[in-house]
Amino acid sequence: MRATRQCSRSACAQPAAATLTYVYADSTVVVGQLAANAEPHSYDLCAQHAERFTAPRGWDVVHIHQEFVEQGPSEDDLDALANAVREAGRPRTAEPIQPPAPVASEPRRGHLRVVGGGA
Repeated sequence: MRATRQCSRSACAQPAAATLTYVYADSTVVVGQLAANAEPHSYDLCAQHAERFTAPRGWDVVHIHQEFVEQGPSEDDLDALANAVREAGRPRTAEPIQPPAPVASEPRRGHLRVVGGGA
């Protein structure tokens, strides 16, 4: 199941609808559809902040998708949630605890040894 991501802007609690990525080599900012997974070098924005975003001076802005729609849970997400709840509600049977296997009693030998110094 996919958790709802929030807008990266401070004090904004709206759900994310777009992903913003900086392309430093080209001095370009790309604002596009919400990425499937959160990436460490990109920012999730709500629809309002994605529409009103302005780039730093001298940078270009590329809007990949003009109409940002906040995405709710899909049918697959709801099915996965229902299956997880069913699985968690099933009674669990206690599995017998296996004792650890006996360890062979060999004398322990260190990996370091003294090497005589030549003079």
